[in-house]
Amino acid sequence: MTDVPFADRFAGFCAAVVRILPFGLARLVAPSFLGFVLINGLTFSVDLGLLTLFRGGFGWPVWLAISLSYALAFALSFVLNRAFNFRSHAPVGKQAVLYAVAIGVNYAAFLLGVGAGLSTLGLEYHLSRLIAGACEGVFMYSVMRWVVFAKRGEPVSA
Repeated sequence: MTDVPFADRFAGFCAAVVRILPFGLARLVAPSFLGFVLINGLTFSVDLGLLTLFRGGFGWPVWLAISLSYALAFALSFVLNRAFNFRSHAPVGKQAVLYAVAIGVNYAAFLLGVGAGLSTLGLEYHLSRLIAGACEGVFMYSVMRWVVFAKRGEPVSA
């Protein structure tokens, strides 16, 4: 077993994978983007699993099932991204407030606007959630990297 903390091993893994990306993608893809994709792929799966349980298993209304599964998955995303992807040691209070604002905007625009909106128009709720998830992924990575977990005092880079 190694003495290297898991967060450092995770960051090293992401950096190593990005370095070997073909077609010049290594210059365009940040290791933190790969980390975000891995972590949020996991938390999105948790979100869909909970959505299925709450809607399909418990028969809750779509808006309630989406809302609760979303809140739980995004709490998990915050903790995992803070610790393992962005490896932030800044005070959690301000980050949590910024994150809460970001997920509020994300919730209104993508979850209710796109996800529940498409479901209301007749699209199956899993498919509408997948479409909304693609939109929110781009938005949330941008907010997490350049706002919530931004390293203050460092120049902003792509």
